[in-house]
Amino acid sequence: MFEGQPRGLWALAFANTGERFGYYTMLAVFILFLQANFGWSSSTAGLVYSTFLMLVYFLPLFGGIAADRWGYSRMVTIGIFIMFAGYALLSIPMGASMIAIAVMGAALLLVSMGTGLFKGNLQVMVGDLYNDPQYAAKRDSGFSLFYMLINVGALFAPTAAIKIMEWAQQSLSISEADSYHFAFAVACVSLIISICIYYGFKSTFQQVLNVEKKDKAKADTANEQELSKSETTERIVCLVLVYAVVIFFWMAFHQNGATLTYFARDFVATTATGVTAMEFDVTNLLLCIVIVYGLFGITQSKAVQQKGIWGAAILASAGMLYYKYTQTGEVTVSAPIFQQFNPCFVVALTPVSIALFGWLAKKGKEPKAPVKIGLGMLVAAVAYLLMTVTSIGLPAPNAETPEHLANVSPNILVSTYLILTFAELLLSPIGISFVTKVAPPKYKGMMMGGWFVATAVGNFLVSIPTILWGKDLYIVWGTLMCICLVAALFIFSIIKKLNRVA
Repeated sequence: MFEGQPRGLWALAFANTGERFGYYTMLAVFILFLQANFGWSSSTAGLVYSTFLMLVYFLPLFGGIAADRWGYSRMVTIGIFIMFAGYALLSIPMGASMIAIAVMGAALLLVSMGTGLFKGNLQVMVGDLYNDPQYAAKRDSGFSLFYMLINVGALFAPTAAIKIMEWAQQSLSISEADSYHFAFAVACVSLIISICIYYGFKSTFQQVLNVEKKDKAKADTANEQELSKSETTERIVCLVLVYAVVIFFWMAFHQNGATLTYFARDFVATTATGVTAMEFDVTNLLLCIVIVYGLFGITQSKAVQQKGIWGAAILASAGMLYYKYTQTGEVTVSAPIFQQFNPCFVVALTPVSIALFGWLAKKGKEPKAPVKIGLGMLVAAVAYLLMTVTSIGLPAPNAETPEHLANVSPNILVSTYLILTFAELLLSPIGISFVTKVAPPKYKGMMMGGWFVATAVGNFLVSIPTILWGKDLYIVWGTLMCICLVAALFIFSIIKKLNRVA
């Protein structure tokens, strides 16, 4: 998994990590900023948040079209600078006037446009690294590593946002509302690092940049599989049906930045002790990840020396965790910090997921992609079942004037994020793989664009549960649970049709 990868992978992956770190630092506190700075209701803030997410995932479709004409590397570079301009505007405290709202809107549009040029096109460049026959067999593991490094950036983002805000408030006597702008400024610094990595190690992926568009077009044409009109139609229909399910997954999943954040703020205990307190230290999470990778390394390594190194890493990490446990007292639990758990779980569980499905494949029992997608929706429903049961007996939230109403164990929300991560690993990478496999060769670009559009629509629908915020919690979570169940039942009802093309 980690060996034999092209050098360019690491340069492109870490450049993307830098960009994602900045993006998720901003996103971790964005919806709270909208309420604290402008005094907006939960539904209004949720609508702005979801609209922004929609644009972030919708515009890569046009970014890809632009790259086809003017080059992927050029669009990636332009995208970074456009994003920088957007984050720079967000970094300027301007109060709550109409001008401030207009400037924020312009900033969000710039960030969305820049992401549209950067996000998908960098992934295309990663894919082009594996056109070389010597790396072709490493494509899946390479993208897994790329995906994990994205989540490494996301893992540290909530902590960075909270720490920089606390520093601004305590050291510079900045108000809470204005301190959010310091978190947005982190994204500017992160993008500078990202562009330095991209150009500093450009030589490692130079072969991608040297590929002539005409040669690529010829190669793609030569490798195209001839499909009849009916086969082409069937594949497109199947993909559209999958997109319909994907919409509702992202609607449920991205509640991590909306209603789940509201729940963390209004209902979760604001302090923690013991093992629970340790969960909110990102260093401890990294040590846990080392232990998971160590166990994975021991089972996968053939050399005794490698097993010994991994064993030593496990013992050292466990020892450090025990020491930190003895030194940990009561810690403050902030709502945005919960967003670090999903990327942590992704980083920790991705190799386990790859190993599990690899083992099932060897036994001839690996489920096909549509089945995995359906299972992902069922798992997501379980996450909101947990939230529904937990919320029984809790008071309805006050959507207009948020206040802390209960002290639910933080572990409930952590468990919810864990379950949603299982769902994500079943659906997101598998869904993208399904698109690339099933899409008719001459429509691959458009079909991949369709995946991003479906994701964008799902992100826009994130606002619907925020509109329900203020009603009894079981209504909010029960609605999401039912949506996931209906989506799962739908995909299983057409599973034979989807499996024919899988």
